[in-house]
Amino acid sequence: MTTRDAPRRRRKLSDQVQERLLELIQSSAMAPGDELPSERELMQAFNVGRPAVREAMQSLQSRGLLEIRHGGRARIAEPSIGRMVEQMGETMRHLLTHSPATLEHLKEARATFELEMVRLAARRRSEGDLARLARILEAADSVRSDPPRFIEYDGQFHREIAAISGNPIFAALSEALFGWLSHFHVDMVRVPGAEQLTLGEHRLIVEAIAARDPDQAARAMLDHLNRANSLYQRAFPEVRA
Repeated sequence: MTTRDAPRRRRKLSDQVQERLLELIQSSAMAPGDELPSERELMQAFNVGRPAVREAMQSLQSRGLLEIRHGGRARIAEPSIGRMVEQMGETMRHLLTHSPATLEHLKEARATFELEMVRLAARRRSEGDLARLARILEAADSVRSDPPRFIEYDGQFHREIAAISGNPIFAALSEALFGWLSHFHVDMVRVPGAEQLTLGEHRLIVEAIAARDPDQAARAMLDHLNRANSLYQRAFPEVRA
Protein backbone atom coordinates (compact mmCIF):
# COMPACT_ATOMS: atom_id res chain seq x y z
CA MET A 1 0.00 0.00 0.00
CA THR A 2 1.42 3.38 -0.98
CA THR A 3 1.31 6.44 1.22
CA ARG A 4 -1.35 7.89 -1.05
CA ASP A 5 -3.48 4.77 -0.65
CA ALA A 6 -3.17 4.70 3.16
CA PRO A 7 -6.39 5.59 4.98
CA ARG A 8 -6.49 9.11 6.32
CA ARG A 9 -6.65 9.50 10.07
CA ARG A 10 -10.10 10.68 11.03
CA ARG A 11 -10.23 13.89 13.02
CA LYS A 12 -11.90 13.76 16.40
CA LEU A 13 -15.35 15.27 16.53
CA SER A 14 -14.25 17.57 19.34
CA ASP A 15 -11.44 18.92 17.12
CA GLN A 16 -13.96 19.70 14.41
CA VAL A 17 -16.24 21.41 16.93
CA GLN A 18 -13.30 23.37 18.30
CA GLU A 19 -12.47 24.62 14.81
CA ARG A 20 -16.07 25.75 14.27
CA LEU A 21 -16.15 27.47 17.65
CA LEU A 22 -12.89 29.28 16.86
CA GLU A 23 -14.47 30.64 13.70
CA LEU A 24 -17.39 31.86 15.79
CA ILE A 25 -15.18 33.41 18.50
CA GLN A 26 -12.98 35.18 15.97
CA SER A 27 -15.82 36.48 13.83
CA SER A 28 -16.60 40.18 13.83
CA ALA A 29 -20.12 39.34 15.00
CA MET A 30 -18.91 38.47 18.51
CA ALA A 31 -16.83 40.32 21.09
CA PRO A 32 -15.15 39.53 24.42
CA GLY A 33 -17.79 39.03 27.08
CA ASP A 34 -20.43 37.76 24.64
CA GLU A 35 -22.12 34.47 25.49
CA LEU A 36 -21.90 31.48 23.20
CA PRO A 37 -25.04 29.51 22.33
CA SER A 38 -26.04 26.89 24.89
CA GLU A 39 -24.59 23.38 24.77
CA ARG A 40 -27.85 22.06 23.35
CA GLU A 41 -27.90 24.71 20.63
CA LEU A 42 -24.30 23.91 19.70
CA MET A 43 -25.07 20.19 19.62
CA GLN A 44 -27.89 20.84 17.18
CA ALA A 45 -25.92 23.32 15.08
CA PHE A 46 -22.91 20.99 14.71
CA ASN A 47 -24.88 17.72 14.75
CA VAL A 48 -22.70 16.22 17.49
CA GLY A 49 -23.18 14.89 21.01
CA ARG A 50 -22.62 16.70 24.30
CA PRO A 51 -19.15 15.13 24.97
CA ALA A 52 -17.70 16.58 21.75
CA VAL A 53 -19.04 20.06 22.57
CA ARG A 54 -17.77 19.96 26.15
CA GLU A 55 -14.32 18.68 25.19
CA ALA A 56 -13.97 21.40 22.57
CA MET A 57 -15.06 24.12 24.99
CA GLN A 58 -12.74 22.88 27.74
CA SER A 59 -9.83 22.94 25.30
CA LEU A 60 -10.64 26.52 24.34
CA GLN A 61 -10.93 27.44 28.01
CA SER A 62 -7.46 26.01 28.70
CA ARG A 63 -6.14 28.20 25.88
CA GLY A 64 -7.63 31.29 27.49
CA LEU A 65 -10.23 31.89 24.80
CA LEU A 66 -13.38 30.98 26.74
CA GLU A 67 -14.63 31.45 30.28
CA ILE A 68 -16.87 28.64 31.52
CA ARG A 69 -18.93 29.19 34.65
CA HIS A 70 -20.99 26.56 36.41
CA GLY A 71 -24.66 27.03 35.67
CA GLY A 72 -24.12 29.62 32.94
CA ARG A 73 -23.22 29.83 29.30
CA ALA A 74 -19.62 30.05 28.16
CA ARG A 75 -18.39 33.54 27.38
CA ILE A 76 -15.65 34.79 25.09
CA ALA A 77 -12.70 35.67 27.33
CA GLU A 78 -11.19 39.13 27.49
CA PRO A 79 -7.83 39.17 25.65
CA SER A 80 -4.96 39.02 28.14
CA ILE A 81 -1.23 39.12 27.45
CA GLY A 82 -0.60 37.84 30.97
CA ARG A 83 -2.85 34.83 30.47
CA MET A 84 -1.17 34.00 27.17
CA VAL A 85 2.31 34.11 28.73
CA GLU A 86 1.13 32.11 31.75
CA GLN A 87 -0.01 29.29 29.47
CA MET A 88 3.58 28.90 28.28
CA GLY A 89 4.79 28.36 31.85
CA GLU A 90 4.75 24.59 32.22
CA THR A 91 6.34 24.04 28.82
CA MET A 92 9.07 26.57 29.56
CA ARG A 93 9.84 25.09 32.98
CA HIS A 94 10.09 21.65 31.37
CA LEU A 95 12.54 23.00 28.79
CA LEU A 96 14.63 24.76 31.43
CA THR A 97 14.83 21.63 33.55
CA HIS A 98 15.89 19.30 30.75
CA SER A 99 17.66 21.56 28.26
CA PRO A 100 20.63 23.61 29.58
CA ALA A 101 20.90 25.32 26.20
CA THR A 102 17.38 26.71 26.65
CA LEU A 103 18.44 28.35 29.92
CA GLU A 104 21.30 30.12 28.16
CA HIS A 105 19.06 31.18 25.29
CA LEU A 106 16.47 32.53 27.71
CA LYS A 107 19.06 34.55 29.61
CA GLU A 108 20.29 36.01 26.31
CA ALA A 109 16.74 36.91 25.29
CA ARG A 110 16.09 38.41 28.72
CA ALA A 111 19.11 40.70 28.37
CA THR A 112 17.87 42.11 25.06
CA PHE A 113 14.38 42.56 26.46
CA GLU A 114 15.50 44.23 29.71
CA LEU A 115 17.79 46.72 27.97
CA GLU A 116 14.96 48.17 25.90
CA MET A 117 12.63 48.00 28.89
CA VAL A 118 14.94 50.11 31.07
CA ARG A 119 15.49 52.60 28.24
CA LEU A 120 11.75 53.21 28.07
CA ALA A 121 11.56 53.48 31.86
CA ALA A 122 14.24 56.19 31.85
CA ARG A 123 12.23 58.18 29.31
CA ARG A 124 8.82 57.74 30.93
CA ARG A 125 9.42 57.59 34.68
CA SER A 126 7.62 59.85 37.13
CA GLU A 127 8.58 60.96 40.62
CA GLY A 128 6.14 58.42 42.00
CA ASP A 129 7.90 55.68 40.02
CA LEU A 130 11.24 56.66 41.54
CA ALA A 131 9.73 56.60 45.02
CA ARG A 132 8.44 53.05 44.48
CA LEU A 133 11.84 51.88 43.24
CA ALA A 134 13.49 53.44 46.29
CA ARG A 135 11.10 51.62 48.62
CA ILE A 136 11.84 48.31 46.90
CA LEU A 137 15.59 48.83 47.30
CA GLU A 138 15.15 49.72 50.96
CA ALA A 139 13.06 46.61 51.57
CA ALA A 140 15.57 44.40 49.74
CA ASP A 141 18.42 45.84 51.80
CA SER A 142 16.57 44.87 54.98
CA VAL A 143 16.39 41.17 54.00
CA ARG A 144 19.88 40.60 52.59
CA SER A 145 20.37 37.64 54.95
CA ASP A 146 17.17 35.97 53.77
CA PRO A 147 17.77 34.78 50.15
CA PRO A 148 14.17 33.75 49.31
CA ARG A 149 12.78 37.11 50.44
CA PHE A 150 15.63 38.98 48.77
CA ILE A 151 14.77 37.21 45.51
CA GLU A 152 11.17 38.40 45.86
CA TYR A 153 12.31 42.03 46.02
CA ASP A 154 14.81 41.45 43.22
CA GLY A 155 11.97 40.29 40.99
CA GLN A 156 9.76 43.13 42.19
CA PHE A 157 12.46 45.63 41.20
CA HIS A 158 12.58 44.35 37.63
CA ARG A 159 8.79 44.09 37.41
CA GLU A 160 8.47 47.69 38.57
CA ILE A 161 10.82 48.83 35.81
CA ALA A 162 8.66 46.88 33.36
CA ALA A 163 5.58 48.68 34.67
CA ILE A 164 7.30 52.07 34.40
CA SER A 165 8.06 51.35 30.74
CA GLY A 166 4.33 51.61 30.12
CA ASN A 167 4.28 48.53 27.89
CA PRO A 168 1.96 45.77 29.20
CA ILE A 169 3.78 43.13 27.15
CA PHE A 170 7.02 43.97 28.97
CA ALA A 171 5.19 43.72 32.28
CA ALA A 172 3.75 40.28 31.46
CA LEU A 173 7.06 38.96 30.14
CA SER A 174 8.97 40.28 33.14
CA GLU A 175 6.57 38.48 35.49
CA ALA A 176 6.95 35.26 33.50
CA LEU A 177 10.74 35.42 33.20
CA PHE A 178 11.24 35.62 36.94
CA GLY A 179 8.81 32.78 37.46
CA TRP A 180 10.60 30.59 34.92
CA LEU A 181 14.08 31.40 36.22
CA SER A 182 13.23 31.49 39.93
CA HIS A 183 14.69 28.06 40.80
CA PHE A 184 18.03 28.83 39.15
CA HIS A 185 18.07 32.39 40.47
CA VAL A 186 17.62 31.33 44.10
CA ASP A 187 20.61 29.01 43.81
CA MET A 188 22.70 31.76 42.26
CA VAL A 189 21.95 34.40 44.86
CA ARG A 190 23.17 32.09 47.62
CA VAL A 191 26.72 32.77 46.47
CA PRO A 192 28.26 34.85 49.31
CA GLY A 193 28.14 38.58 48.62
CA ALA A 194 25.70 38.36 45.72
CA GLU A 195 23.01 40.33 47.54
CA GLN A 196 25.23 43.36 48.16
CA LEU A 197 26.44 43.35 44.57
CA THR A 198 22.87 43.17 43.31
CA LEU A 199 21.77 46.09 45.49
CA GLY A 200 24.66 48.24 44.29
CA GLU A 201 23.84 47.51 40.66
CA HIS A 202 20.16 48.20 41.22
CA ARG A 203 21.01 51.59 42.72
CA LEU A 204 23.07 52.50 39.65
CA ILE A 205 20.13 51.55 37.43
CA VAL A 206 17.78 53.74 39.47
CA GLU A 207 20.21 56.67 39.33
CA ALA A 208 20.25 56.48 35.53
CA ILE A 209 16.46 56.22 35.37
CA ALA A 210 16.17 59.23 37.70
CA ALA A 211 18.55 61.19 35.43
CA ARG A 212 16.38 60.31 32.41
CA ASP A 213 19.46 58.84 30.74
CA PRO A 214 18.33 55.84 28.64
CA ASP A 215 21.84 54.95 27.45
CA GLN A 216 23.33 54.94 30.94
CA ALA A 217 20.35 52.99 32.26
CA ALA A 218 20.90 50.36 29.57
CA ARG A 219 24.64 50.17 30.35
CA ALA A 220 23.93 49.75 34.06
CA MET A 221 21.38 47.03 33.34
CA LEU A 222 23.76 45.23 30.97
CA ASP A 223 26.55 45.30 33.57
CA HIS A 224 24.11 43.91 36.13
CA LEU A 225 22.94 41.06 33.90
CA ASN A 226 26.46 40.20 32.71
CA ARG A 227 27.74 40.05 36.28
CA ALA A 228 24.81 37.88 37.35
CA ASN A 229 25.35 35.49 34.45
CA SER A 230 29.08 35.31 35.15
CA LEU A 231 28.40 34.56 38.80
CA TYR A 232 25.96 31.84 37.81
CA GLN A 233 28.48 30.24 35.46
CA ARG A 234 31.13 30.14 38.19
CA ALA A 235 28.69 28.60 40.64
CA PHE A 236 27.29 26.08 38.12
CA PRO A 237 29.92 25.51 35.39
CA GLU A 238 28.13 22.36 34.18
CA VAL A 239 25.14 24.43 32.96
CA ARG A 240 26.31 25.87 29.65
CA ALA A 241 24.93 26.22 26.16
